[in-house]
Amino acid sequence: MDNRFDSLNEFDRGKIVKMEVDYESTCDEKIPMCKEMAKNEAKFHESIDILLQLEKQTRLGADMISCSRVLVAICQICFDAGNWNALNEYISLLVKRRSQLKQSVVKMIQECATYVDKTPDKETKLKLINTLRTVTEGKIYVEVERARLTQILAGIKEEDGDVSGAAAIMEELQVETYGSMAKREKVELILEQMRLCLAKQDFVRTQIIAKKISTKFFDDAEQQDLKFKYYGLMIRLDQDSSFIRTSRHYQAVVDSEVISNTPERRQKMMTFAVLYCILSPYDNEQQDMMHNLSKKKLLEEIPIYKELLRLFMCKELINFKAVCNVYGQELLSFEIFNQETAHGKKCWTELKNRLIEHNIRIISNYYTRINLRRMSELLELPDNETEDYLSRLVNSGTLTVKIDRPSGVIHFSSKKAPSDVLNDWASGINELMALVNKTCHLINKEECINNVMSP
Repeated sequence: MDNRFDSLNEFDRGKIVKMEVDYESTCDEKIPMCKEMAKNEAKFHESIDILLQLEKQTRLGADMISCSRVLVAICQICFDAGNWNALNEYISLLVKRRSQLKQSVVKMIQECATYVDKTPDKETKLKLINTLRTVTEGKIYVEVERARLTQILAGIKEEDGDVSGAAAIMEELQVETYGSMAKREKVELILEQMRLCLAKQDFVRTQIIAKKISTKFFDDAEQQDLKFKYYGLMIRLDQDSSFIRTSRHYQAVVDSEVISNTPERRQKMMTFAVLYCILSPYDNEQQDMMHNLSKKKLLEEIPIYKELLRLFMCKELINFKAVCNVYGQELLSFEIFNQETAHGKKCWTELKNRLIEHNIRIISNYYTRINLRRMSELLELPDNETEDYLSRLVNSGTLTVKIDRPSGVIHFSSKKAPSDVLNDWASGINELMALVNKTCHLINKEECINNVMSP
């Protein structure tokens, strides 16, 4: 008796009920007998009835091991007979029986899950999956099996072209809360949820799901395949909405051991990181990233892009035509600037915008005021486009500019830090209060003189 309970470690899900009667010998006798009877089609239901009676005895006697054997045996008989309708029927029946032992249900579901890939046709497969998902709904002790079945069902729907339906099914799974599931399998399922949401272009939900994964998980060398998959999905998510985040994702991939050991791959990833950083709108984060990238030794392997990064970091004007002549052919051959795609056209336009904005910032460093026509000549733009770019930089808070339209003069003023604004405000208040005090003093003085002079 004690030896049987030593093997209970496999029943680690659900509360273990103390066994009242041991039906091991009875099961050893009746289960093989019933399996042999079931080979005769006429005695199929008779063999099942015998096992159902034995199942009741083992269930009421709380013999979970024997009860599990009986449940599995019933399913095996139905499977061996190819009676899929009976299998679905008995799965639903056995799970709903009063005081059914949870560990026994787990073993039965695990056994039936192995039959999914052995079904004769797609219709039968879907019926079995739906039956198993129905009986496992809301049951924590079979959450792992339900998640795996749900992934299979989502795969079938995706193959049929119903990507939205597949994504909706996968979104039902809150795998991050599954305590009995291995961490790697959790991450795999979450990545599958992200992939399906991206496939149906639900970017908001993809962003929400992505936050369920901690990037520290990928520090383990054994998880590098999942790391590449994760950052590949994040790049697809952010490459149109945030160039700075996309550059960060590529840098995370470059730093991995697998990429760093392959020259061609690491150079390509580093090139992506540099270009997306250059395409990012100007701010402190972008400037910090540029300086960090410029210090990386990997840039020595891609001198063209190292020089391009240097141009955007130095305080000199950049001529767009010269850039096109020197780097145009190289850049347009790269997939980021592929002019046959919408993303490629957008990136090329953004490159020109970043270059012009860079030139305007450089001009503001050397001039306090400049004629609009002269500035347009330096930028090689019409006057109206120059004003448009100036407006963008003012709206983004990058520059402080005033335009005197009648005279056509642009006035640049340095952007004050919050502390300087606060100091100016405090100084102004002090001057105002001093003026008020002086005024009050003069009024009091006049009143006193008036009182002395009056009879």
